[in-house]
Amino acid sequence: GGLFNLNSYENRVIQIAIEDEAPVIAKFYRPDRWSDAAILEEHQFSLALAAEEIPVIAPLEITEQTLFEHDGFRFALFKRSGGRWPELDNKANLQWIGRFLARIHQIGCAQQFEHRPDINPITFGHEPAQWLLESGSLPGHLEQRYQQLTQSLLIQIEEIFSAVSAFTLRLHGDCHPGNILWTDNGPHFVDMDDCRNGPAIQDMWMLLSGDPHEMQPQLDAILEGYEMFRYFESQEISLIEPLRTLRLIHYAAWLAKRWDDPAFPAAFTWFGTDAYWEEHLRMLEDQLNLI
Repeated sequence: GGLFNLNSYENRVIQIAIEDEAPVIAKFYRPDRWSDAAILEEHQFSLALAAEEIPVIAPLEITEQTLFEHDGFRFALFKRSGGRWPELDNKANLQWIGRFLARIHQIGCAQQFEHRPDINPITFGHEPAQWLLESGSLPGHLEQRYQQLTQSLLIQIEEIFSAVSAFTLRLHGDCHPGNILWTDNGPHFVDMDDCRNGPAIQDMWMLLSGDPHEMQPQLDAILEGYEMFRYFESQEISLIEPLRTLRLIHYAAWLAKRWDDPAFPAAFTWFGTDAYWEEHLRMLEDQLNLI
């Protein structure tokens, strides 16, 4: 067989050629990130979705197992499934995605993850912001500005979260266009590695682009498909900019925490410079104005 490394930073994902058969995909999990119980929750959720014919790439079950270990590294196997980037300027495509998201959430709301954290202002805001300050990742002359700005943001974000009657359910959690592959048969969802508990809007806002005027018809199309299968609480729309802000904070900390992994400096050459942090702060200031 042959080995081909696929584009992945959090884990190591390898396509493995098998003689006279279709290749399989092996995902080796980053050590110490998730417990075995958390990984198995991801697998069980994916399998439950696949059992309802929802197009999610679930792990292969071999001798009634989905999680394996070799030489201290945990891994899972998946069928290879190709596709192209979804055309999100197409209303019918957004409706199609919306229908499948509703069906994912219908399964997701049956119970909660027990071993995976929620998406909220603490896990995606306070904790990563505090880690960045304590780790010395920021240039010294920007630390105070960052601390004051994130404090102001998180106070307002917490108020918005408290005012919204959002029902927390199991989500894909990282539903950006790169994790939706499109074929002639429609979309399928990949990479459930970041599935968590959170509000339904978390799986929608990353599919929107442009200014608020441009995003509204995109969201309307997603919800038109979504509400064919599941009710959507319209109050959750006010969480879009808070969730975008939390992702910015969390993403910066994610990169900083992974900087000892040689794959990260090679791929994210722009990260950690004064120019990066200045731009990061400017983006957070823009979010403060939007919120």
